[in-house]
Amino acid sequence: MAVSAAYIDDVVLVDRVLGGEQAAARDLFRRHRARVHASLFRVLGSNRDMDDLMQEAFLQVFQSLRAWRAEASLATWIDRIAVRVAFRWLRKRGATPPALELHDDDAIVPLSHGGARRQLARDAVRRLYGALDRMSPAARVAFALYEIDGRPVAEVAELTGATVTATKVRLWRARRQLDAAAAEDPVLREWLDGAGGAR
Repeated sequence: MAVSAAYIDDVVLVDRVLGGEQAAARDLFRRHRARVHASLFRVLGSNRDMDDLMQEAFLQVFQSLRAWRAEASLATWIDRIAVRVAFRWLRKRGATPPALELHDDDAIVPLSHGGARRQLARDAVRRLYGALDRMSPAARVAFALYEIDGRPVAEVAELTGATVTATKVRLWRARRQLDAAAAEDPVLREWLDGAGGAR
């Protein structure tokens, strides 16, 4: 079996971090910071807790690094930690969703949208996250990873520690809830039906 250069690079980097090299720890953070932020943002939307959630995710990464067995890529293993952090935050938050602050929504609203169209898309994204706030944490995380982040069902199942069947059920429930919300909200419905909507 061929071993990729990326795999070897991950193993060497983790060994250096575990050996106490501060430069290696900074390198690991720099390499994965953007993807962790993107995962948290797509699941949770932008909010006041994002910096704390990023810090918590990387704290868990560094505390658990000895548990990485290189069976999955380092990026996938870190994604799994970020998803767990998001899931715990959703469960802890419960039924009192914070006001969404979409100051960093370029990951969802394409830059090609200009002027009034971009503002309409921003409003639709706010409404989308409002609908997601009414979902169970499990359904919301599955939906965000699949529909917003564009991950395959099998990868969503792996990241959430669920079976493929359970993941499909969560996605079906989430889609049903979102369709019901869109039926009562023409702006959300139009956006979902258009190019900017969930797949």
